[in-house]
Amino acid sequence: MPSTLSRTNRPPGKPARRNDNHEKGCIVSAARPPAGEGTLRSDGTPASAQPRHRILQAPPATPAALVEALSACATANLADGLPQQVQVALGLVPRHAAAGVLCGPALTVRVDAGDNLLAQHAIDLARPGDVIVIDGAASAERALVGETMARWAHARGVAGFVVDGAVRDLDCLRQGPLPVYSRSISPRGPTRTGGGEVYGEVRVGGAVVRAGDLVVGDLDGVVCLPQALAQAAVEACLQLMARERETFEAIRRGTLSRTWIAQALGGDAALR
Repeated sequence: MPSTLSRTNRPPGKPARRNDNHEKGCIVSAARPPAGEGTLRSDGTPASAQPRHRILQAPPATPAALVEALSACATANLADGLPQQVQVALGLVPRHAAAGVLCGPALTVRVDAGDNLLAQHAIDLARPGDVIVIDGAASAERALVGETMARWAHARGVAGFVVDGAVRDLDCLRQGPLPVYSRSISPRGPTRTGGGEVYGEVRVGGAVVRAGDLVVGDLDGVVCLPQALAQAAVEACLQLMARERETFEAIRRGTLSRTWIAQALGGDAALR
């Protein structure tokens, strides 16, 4: 029985017409995606994806008297005075020459490795006296802070930068008025895609720092401590400084006793 479906006759030897939607083995959908879907941002993420950064609530302002008292303390005395509570940010080197002591509350920033968009934004969020503490995942590939940021931060009243990552424009940083600490140096500039968090918990040089924690830096390095411990840290530091003055005076007079070394080594047996 003949088929009820009509059939188009074609001349003998002429190939069947290929469906355009299957040209070269590719299936083409006639449906278009909604606006925004299927497109990518400049960083390769979908346009419809959620933002990759968070800006949390800023901590309360820090009393100026507390910062002033702490700024008189050397990092070595703070680290020795409360060794279990004061954290040392290891491996971060001062890049400034004679900018003085760094001291102030932490404005914490965590960024994707090599990206400084949130660090840029932190300068605009900063209160005068804030120390911008950047967790850059210890990446040495791209600089997170350079001359332009240092100049703008100083104009905004920022106290300094602590960067677990790289910086650049070292000549400017050395001659400038702003204390800057970093793990490394790189001439390569950053990306600016914005992943990370502001005012959250960060890790710099192994030290865990929260927004509002107090940061102190000098030529020996950087230490961090919670505000609640600041007064106790100052008192411990003052006691150490008093003992140091006594030791220095004994050295000057030639009366310094060193018997504690033999006692620590176990007496005469250690000296044979």
